[in-house]
Amino acid sequence: MPDYLDDLRLAHVLADAADAATTARFKALDLKVETKPDMTPVSEADKAAEEIIRGQLQRARPRDAILGEEYGVEGTGPRRWVIDPIDGTKNYVRGVPVWATLISLMEAGEGGYHPVVGVVSAPALGRRWWAAKGHGAFTGRSLTTATRIHVSRVAELADASFAYSSLSGWEEQGRLNGFLDLTREVWRTRAYGDFWPYMMVAEGSVDLCAEPELSLWDMAATAIIVTEAGGTFTGLDGRPGPHSGNAAASNGLLHEELLGYLNQRY
Repeated sequence: MPDYLDDLRLAHVLADAADAATTARFKALDLKVETKPDMTPVSEADKAAEEIIRGQLQRARPRDAILGEEYGVEGTGPRRWVIDPIDGTKNYVRGVPVWATLISLMEAGEGGYHPVVGVVSAPALGRRWWAAKGHGAFTGRSLTTATRIHVSRVAELADASFAYSSLSGWEEQGRLNGFLDLTREVWRTRAYGDFWPYMMVAEGSVDLCAEPELSLWDMAATAIIVTEAGGTFTGLDGRPGPHSGNAAASNGLLHEELLGYLNQRY
């Protein structure tokens, strides 16, 4: 089996370059922000970071395809880099430090593409997380100053911490009652949002998290990190991986209960 460590090292280099671009414009008074057709914001920093990552990938991995949130798909083949230049753009443009660059390598296999490398870099928080298939999940400032991470062993909902993004998406999908029932059963809830809950599941400080609507670039990197940390990452339909347009992540011990509540419709 490939070890993917060269690809992981490259992903760190890409993240370093993106961090430099995004932190330079964070809280800039003249930051340019536009509204995309789906009514979500995009800043000049989103575009610049993705352009930098694409440029480096074209030089370092010219045969690999690239899928990015801002510029779509480029190239074909069994390997595809998936990029979210700033996950948490709404936070970024308001000066909230909870945002990150998400970089993943996906490889074609049975049933489609599957993430084999993931890096989540949150420079305003001073945090970075990463994983490569078969090598575990880690956090730290660099590959040489890393701590291995693992999901929690909490086995009862009454003892579990559940993180989410917002209420509106659950209501729009008719899942709000089940969602609220879950919040009543768990020990603690917090709406951290975006990439952060998945990283907290991976490092064991949160036990459950879910979002009702996501894109592949929101999930590819977080999925491999959660699973390499010993957790479970699926869609709300239970399909493993980042393929369902939504996500549920857990320490694995509570996953079936998580899905049971979030799939209640009444």
